[in-house]
Amino acid sequence: MSSLAARRRSPYALLVLLVLGLMFTGTAYAALQPSTARPGTSAATSSAEEIAHGEQLFLANCASCHGLNAEGNEPIGPSLHGVGAAAVDFQVGTGRMPLASPATQSERNEQQVRFNQEEISAMAAYVDSLAPGPAVPDEEWLDPSQGDPANGGAIYRTNCAMCHNSSGTGGALTRGKYAPSLMGVQPVHIYEAMLTGPQAMPVFNDQNITPEEKRDVIAFIDAIDNGVNDHGGSGMGNLGPAGDTLFAWTFGIAAFLGAAVWLGRKAA
Repeated sequence: MSSLAARRRSPYALLVLLVLGLMFTGTAYAALQPSTARPGTSAATSSAEEIAHGEQLFLANCASCHGLNAEGNEPIGPSLHGVGAAAVDFQVGTGRMPLASPATQSERNEQQVRFNQEEISAMAAYVDSLAPGPAVPDEEWLDPSQGDPANGGAIYRTNCAMCHNSSGTGGALTRGKYAPSLMGVQPVHIYEAMLTGPQAMPVFNDQNITPEEKRDVIAFIDAIDNGVNDHGGSGMGNLGPAGDTLFAWTFGIAAFLGAAVWLGRKAA
């Protein structure tokens, strides 16, 4: 018993307990952390040939602004280290990049996309190979029919409506910037925008908004875009409460004034 008591009072006992506690905490965190989307396009899922092809495309079309090694060339172009394949797929796939000329904000123009999807994926894989970042999402997270529009609407109104309008038609920001309309945007680009936070938009990683919740947001936006939200008649351009208020104020006040004039003349 005395020998056991001596071992309990050993100066190493506290150190052993601390190490065991750290090991248990790390194991529990790894086991219980939220699941994330499996990578679609990234350096880890691309061949060496695809990455090399992407490097050639990058040097020919992007290096003049972003640097030969994507290290950035401020104030012309930021570093692309760590932005991931998703950011490249979003910026190039929506026609925002390569930027034709300096502007306060690059605009979506999918009619002016200069590369096919194979080339975009190659450039995305190359940039991701320099420093890994968010990957292009898998198809399973992009199907609106598998999402919950009601839950997506709640998430959207909490995190997105203050900039993009309650109906996703966009809105003005400060210093000449704006939140673009979400109508007609491909699901993959909606997901990538949430994942990478382009321009003035905050980043919503998969711990903030899970892949399932992102799919729900996509389902909500798809429902609006397809007129599901137009209950009871015209959606009036889906401008949200502001449009309804303008309509009621313009025509409602005019009707009240007309009624007042008519009643006044009749009384006279």
